[in-house]
Amino acid sequence: MRNWSLRPNLLASILLVCAMFLWGSSFVALKIAFTSYPPLLVIFVRMLIASLCFLFIWKYSNRYQYQKGDWKYLVLMGLFEPCLYFLCETYALQNTTASAAGMITALLPLLIAIAAAFFLKEKINKQVGIGLVIALMGACWLSVSGKSSVDAPNPLLGNFFEFLAMICATGYTLVVKKLSSRYSALFLTATQAFIGTLFFSPALFLTELPTEFPYAPTLAIVYLGVVVTLGAYGLYNISLSYVSATQASVFVNLIPVFTILLAFIILGEQLTHQQLMAVLLVFSGLLVSQFAPSAAIEEVEVSPS
Repeated sequence: MRNWSLRPNLLASILLVCAMFLWGSSFVALKIAFTSYPPLLVIFVRMLIASLCFLFIWKYSNRYQYQKGDWKYLVLMGLFEPCLYFLCETYALQNTTASAAGMITALLPLLIAIAAAFFLKEKINKQVGIGLVIALMGACWLSVSGKSSVDAPNPLLGNFFEFLAMICATGYTLVVKKLSSRYSALFLTATQAFIGTLFFSPALFLTELPTEFPYAPTLAIVYLGVVVTLGAYGLYNISLSYVSATQASVFVNLIPVFTILLAFIILGEQLTHQQLMAVLLVFSGLLVSQFAPSAAIEEVEVSPS
């Protein structure tokens, strides 16, 4: 067994911090893109741009050791992210602010810890459970205290969809952890992009195609397709080759920090006093779970099957 109270691998830490910054910025970029383009069309073009990029670097991303039955896990990975995840996140950002949606991502480490206990046999103690309850209370408070506005017409519904997106992200993390020993990070990220392009392609027929291409929203889509999709997912998948799912998930706590800062700087979003208190409650739950005794969260090594 490995004690995850020890400092993580330095390279993996750097990669994870960079990935979290890119994911944090994605909430802001999506908000900007949605101002001029239909949401589903934005996601499709994002996936298409990423897929085209991977066609140019495919020879570097085709390292894999296929095992019988892996196709099911590859399809499941793509179904979790980008398919269901982006559907949920699209509806989330149509109804809530980028800051609030980013804050909901703080629940992901605890959701992964619970899921890992069932599927990866990672042991957790009661303190993690208590932390989850506190964090969930904070997330609920954050949702109900949100005020309706032009940018956030239904904060409660939007935050609920973001929570569903985090459940998808939990499943994605566990599946990638299983596959990362046999497939390169580039291969897994490319597979996601190709599956996402096929999944969201009906958007070409179900949405109104634009006749104008405003600079900022168009640039935001390109940024999402090239920098975020390739960069964030690639860096995250590489890091999962070095650290456990639970350990990597701790870095997700940085996403809301980056999101709130960028949303304030770029979009001018501000949290109310109640929302700030709710944010503190969420982070309190995270602190309770993460600063458990050294034996609180341990990983039992699971050999690939």
